[in-house]
Amino acid sequence: MEKRQLGRSGLEIAPIVFGGNVLGWTVDPVTGFKILDAFVDAGFNAIDTADTYSRFVPGNKGGESETIIGNWLKGRCKRDDVLIFTKVGHEMGPDKKGLSRRYIKAEFEDSLKRLKTDYVDLYQSHRDDASVPMEETMEAYAELIAEGKVCAIGASNFSAARMQQSLEICREKNLPRYEAVQPGYNLYSRAGYETELEKFCLKEKVGVIPYYALASGFLTGKYRSAADFGKSQRGGRMADFLNARGVRILAGLDRVAASHGSTPAAVALAWLIARPSITAPIASATSLEQLKDFSRAVHLKLTPADIAALDHASAY
Repeated sequence: MEKRQLGRSGLEIAPIVFGGNVLGWTVDPVTGFKILDAFVDAGFNAIDTADTYSRFVPGNKGGESETIIGNWLKGRCKRDDVLIFTKVGHEMGPDKKGLSRRYIKAEFEDSLKRLKTDYVDLYQSHRDDASVPMEETMEAYAELIAEGKVCAIGASNFSAARMQQSLEICREKNLPRYEAVQPGYNLYSRAGYETELEKFCLKEKVGVIPYYALASGFLTGKYRSAADFGKSQRGGRMADFLNARGVRILAGLDRVAASHGSTPAAVALAWLIARPSITAPIASATSLEQLKDFSRAVHLKLTPADIAALDHASAY
C-alpha cells in the first residue's frame, strides 16, 4: 500500500489512520482486537488514540483506548509493524491536564504503561494551552525525543497562528517542531481548516491527519432523516448536519459512489486522501464491515470531475 511521509518526521503512514476513540466506548476489547487485526492485515499501519479516550463515557476514567491497544500490541502484533499516535492535554482528573513540562512527562509515562510499549511514534498536544509558555511545552517534548521515547511530535486543535508561533520558537531555540496537526476536517466541515491552517501546512510541509473525517458518521449516508438518529450512539449529533447543505452533500456522494460502484463513506475518505495538503484522514470503525470502506477509499481514484462535483455540492 502507498505510504506517505508525515511532515518531515520520517514516519511513513498509509493513507488512512485508525481512530482509536471508539475503543472502550462503542467497541469492546474483543471486537477491537478483531478490527485492529483486520486493519493491519489490510496494509494500514497507523493508530491514533489519546490518554483521555474514553473518559467521556459514563463509568470510564480515561485510558481505556490506550489499554486496549496496549493489550493488542502485546499479544497480537509486532510493535515495529505499526505506528502508535497518542495525545496529552485533555483533562484526566483534578490537576491532571494541560501542557506543562511536569504534566507532560508524568502523563507520558502513564500512557507508555497502558500502551505496553517503551516509545510512541507521534506524541501530540491534544489542545492548545495558553496558560503554559509554549517554550516550556516544546522543551518537554524535546527531552522525550532525546530520550528515545518519542519519534515525532504533533498538535491537535491548534490555530494557524499558534502553529506559526510554535515553529518560530523551535527555530530560535533549535528544538524539534510539530510535524503534524490534527484539525477537524471533512467534506461538510471545511471552512475552519481551509481558511488559514491549510496554507500554513503546505508552506511549512507540516503533515495533516484530520479527525472527524466522516463527520461522526454523517458522510456514510446512514443518517437520512431524524428517524435514523437512533442507529448509533452518535446519532444525536446528526441534527447538526441534516440540513439543506448536508442533504446536497449526501446527494453528491451518492452520485459519485454510484459512478464508481462504491459507497458514500469511501468517496468521502477518498476526497480527503486526494487533497494535496492532507497526509491521511483519521477514521474509526466499529465493525469489520465498516473497515472495508477504508480499503475501498484507498483504491478509489477520483477524477477531477468527481472532485469538482463534490466541491460544488459542499460549497457554503
